[in-house]
Amino acid sequence: MLYVDRPAWPARGRLWSHLISDVSLAELHVFAETLGVPRRAFDRDHYDIPAERYRMAVLLGARVVPSRDLVRLLRAADLRRPKHLHRPAPHPRQPS
Repeated sequence: MLYVDRPAWPARGRLWSHLISDVSLAELHVFAETLGVPRRAFDRDHYDIPAERYRMAVLLGARVVPSRDLVRLLRAADLRRPKHLHRPAPHPRQPS
């Protein structure tokens, strides 16, 4: 199942929602692509989607939930990837 919170997060002059899956990140990526959300909007375990795409996300089947429920759903699905545990992959060393 896919979930979205209402657009309430201000950034870059717009309001944003969070889009998650409680099934898999693969499901989330496919849904985001269908919605027309670029991969760069993915942040560890969710997509940030602009308010303009919120209605379409709901029409395509995302269930609207309060923001506080998103983390609970991610944890229950073992898909939560908190910032403090996320370490970027090291860059490969360039030959000297």
